[in-house]
Amino acid sequence: MSIKSILDKPLAKRIASKFYKESNNAVKVQQKVFHKLITQAKHTAFGKDHNFENIKTYQNFKEEVPIRDYEDLKPYIERVVAGEPDVLWKGKPLYFAKTSGTTSGTKYIPLTKESMPMHINAAKNSLLLYINETKKTDFLNGKMIFIQGSPELKEQNGINIGRLSGITAHYIPSYLTKNRLPSWETNCIEDWEKKIEAIIDETINEDMTLIGGIPPWVQMYFERIVARTGKKVGEVFPNFNLFAYGGVNYEPYRNKFEELIGRKVDAIEMYPASEGFIAYQDSQTEKAMMLLINNGIFYEFIPSEEFFNENPTRISLADVKLGVNYVIILNTNAGLWGYNIGDTIEFKSINPPRIVVTGRIKHFISAFGEHVIGKEIEDSINIHTIDTGISVSEFTVAPQITPKTGLPYHQWFIEFDKKPADIEAFAKKIDDSLQQQNSYYLDLIVGKILQPLKITVIEKGGFNKYMKSVGKLGGQNKVPRLSNDRKIADALLKFEEK
Repeated sequence: MSIKSILDKPLAKRIASKFYKESNNAVKVQQKVFHKLITQAKHTAFGKDHNFENIKTYQNFKEEVPIRDYEDLKPYIERVVAGEPDVLWKGKPLYFAKTSGTTSGTKYIPLTKESMPMHINAAKNSLLLYINETKKTDFLNGKMIFIQGSPELKEQNGINIGRLSGITAHYIPSYLTKNRLPSWETNCIEDWEKKIEAIIDETINEDMTLIGGIPPWVQMYFERIVARTGKKVGEVFPNFNLFAYGGVNYEPYRNKFEELIGRKVDAIEMYPASEGFIAYQDSQTEKAMMLLINNGIFYEFIPSEEFFNENPTRISLADVKLGVNYVIILNTNAGLWGYNIGDTIEFKSINPPRIVVTGRIKHFISAFGEHVIGKEIEDSINIHTIDTGISVSEFTVAPQITPKTGLPYHQWFIEFDKKPADIEAFAKKIDDSLQQQNSYYLDLIVGKILQPLKITVIEKGGFNKYMKSVGKLGGQNKVPRLSNDRKIADALLKFEEK
């Protein structure tokens, strides 16, 4: 049976019809998901601790289940990791998705027999909705590639552990295996430079029609193809017309991608997280993604401006409004309850519910998928200034995505009271500390996606001059420690030490 006969237009039409029927009745569907989750988890340790047996309404739930992040939920997760059944969800998880923690070190996110199909089906259905809208199926005739992590897993207490992208590789349906590249062996290569060359070896003479992955990694793949062939990617792969991506904002990369490809291609944005597949772009005419309201997740929302209040407003989909920046909270069939993943979103439509990801509840850098937060950069600089004679007055960090030469990097703007004797050596110490704290950042450095950070020294009083220039000098106004864009960074360049 061919892939084209599986992912065909009649099937796409049926899936789309069901999808939009649910999406246009999102509140009612979410209520059903809520009651199903509570019922299935009421006999777990968490369910007993939080009175699930007597929860009948969302109000009841809010009274019993507080908002938690990973650190708060960690005592329960540690029991699951140790092999105890029926803790957060019935039975034991099938897998743990191992991710880099920001404040908690390594995180182990459970994936259950109920949640795993949600990840797989969401990815498949995003393609079916694309087919239904565009009527384009030619990409099914060629080869597909999803640049991802290694599928090799490690077992601990009877539960397999790996990266989410590697785990999902085990669920590739048989009808896709003939069309999908690279090979299993190539995907298992740990050294990124060797892996990318092996991927090119396997794909360069193939009819590639669909390419997917995190934009910075795909960009490197494209750059190597151009360097090897002297041709645009669109010439090497003349039938390549669909790019699927997630993980970071594509917009900063769009111009570069079109330059490398030599033409525009259709793109599908996805919002997969280890905690659940949250949304995907259902239409080429809509930049916002459709919130997946029947995907094993009951969503809650907290206005970001209230998030750190003692009693913030906490609502379900029934009460959301347009134009409000919300922290998104998950309750899942993998056993995450009142779980704050740290992302902020905004609704672009409510019925059906379409969203855009607006950032993180705390300042961050994730221009390349590194998820670096303030605590990590502050710890990195503090450890190398305390008792060293080096004194930092102010600093901020921003990504440099398009340097004039070399690889992208994190650019640190630092105003010193007392400068180190060797700026480059100081930068290396900070970079080493950041790599130790954040495995995503380490992977990007090792994989030659990023080069180590660079320091731009700001003149004495430069930060104050910048704050004055934007009308924010004094009071409670502070320069963010880090940003995911170059708005502050580019303005600070005029205050660089001469």
